[in-house]
Amino acid sequence: MRSVIPDYLAEVLRDVESNTSGQLADYIPELAAADPKRLGAAFATVDGEIYGAGDIDTEFTIQSISKPFMYALALADRSFAPVLAKVGVEPSGEAFNQISLESDTGRPFNPMINAGAITAHSLAGSEGMNPTERVERVVHGLSAFAGRELRIDEAVCVSEMEHAHRNLAIAYMLRGYGILTEDPRAIVEGYIRQCSVLVTARDLAMMAATLANRGVNPLSGERVVGEPVVRQVLSVMSTCGMYDAAGDWATQVGIPAKSGVAGGLIGALPGQIGIATFSPRLDAHGNSVRGVSLFERFSSDMGLHVMEVPAAARAIVRSNHVLGDGPHAVRVLQLQGGIGFAGAERVVREILNTAPAEVRVVLDLTMIYSINDVARRMLLEAVRRLTLDGHEVYLVDPESIVPDPDPGDGGRVTVVGVLEQAVISQHKVAQHRSRPTKRGT
Repeated sequence: MRSVIPDYLAEVLRDVESNTSGQLADYIPELAAADPKRLGAAFATVDGEIYGAGDIDTEFTIQSISKPFMYALALADRSFAPVLAKVGVEPSGEAFNQISLESDTGRPFNPMINAGAITAHSLAGSEGMNPTERVERVVHGLSAFAGRELRIDEAVCVSEMEHAHRNLAIAYMLRGYGILTEDPRAIVEGYIRQCSVLVTARDLAMMAATLANRGVNPLSGERVVGEPVVRQVLSVMSTCGMYDAAGDWATQVGIPAKSGVAGGLIGALPGQIGIATFSPRLDAHGNSVRGVSLFERFSSDMGLHVMEVPAAARAIVRSNHVLGDGPHAVRVLQLQGGIGFAGAERVVREILNTAPAEVRVVLDLTMIYSINDVARRMLLEAVRRLTLDGHEVYLVDPESIVPDPDPGDGGRVTVVGVLEQAVISQHKVAQHRSRPTKRGT
């Protein structure tokens, strides 16, 4: 059977293909020579599957789509405080090439506009790197996000540098404020080389999926950046990634995104998917006309708006029932899905509302696929309190979804692989204080 997803993508591409509005980025001669008919879209899942239609293997330069990834590398290489001291996180409400600096400090408003991106480039790699080493770090980092070795388009690089007057002016202003501490021209040359890295829509979808996958490349399995970095980058993409169209984008599409003037556009939906489109004609904001239309369609058709949250918490408790009777009765709470704070609160409330009379209480996690740290701590605290109330508590956790299942002082729990082990078990549970919890076999 053929997957329905490529067919869906091909259908959506056909729907937008007739839209020939917008202009090529003619202020850069090499980009002005692009084929305006090119059109492609790709999805990459967080487990490494890629679907696409159209021109997803046509190479073009990454341009401003490099900005969130460069911001991620700077945060990973220099840590948060030094980067935040030089680049803000506030939307500017202005075009990407405006000189948007804080009036008192000279700090760029955010890393998605050119002033912030030039600064972020200067912070990539270790302190003291020379310009050549920094570019090597940049290309290596972008390649890690893509899962393959990328290269620079030297012709585009030369063309952009010949017309880099505005970026040079921005860099010299940043040097005047002390935001840049090196030769402004060398930094701008490095930044332009960063923007001239060649990618395909397939590459960009995988790069976005790496962000969606908490910083781990779904194909290579390499952790490119840490989870705190990803959260910071996706937050800034949400508020600043589409420049002065960010508000419209946030309400209409609702996917953390970034565009580039070569016609690329990416979106990363945490825990779900990386999306990339390619169509060179741009609107007045510098965003791909047909790319924006495609993302609007994807968001609407598939419910991808980040604020369109399913009511998972209400469905976390799949069943609450009793097995057996008399002194052998067992209260079983069968849970399902992914558990965050809201889901854990629902489980705790279910326990409180049930007020189980049975001595043995089982939390069946067989159908749970993820649990975050706060949910883990809440469930283990519920286990501890059930123990203190005189209950014997079991976790059915065949895939070790709950790491370090120690409920703490006074708490006791037995971890088993299947529900039957908890139902037929008659032994007393070993008390838990500081030693590891025994797992059933």
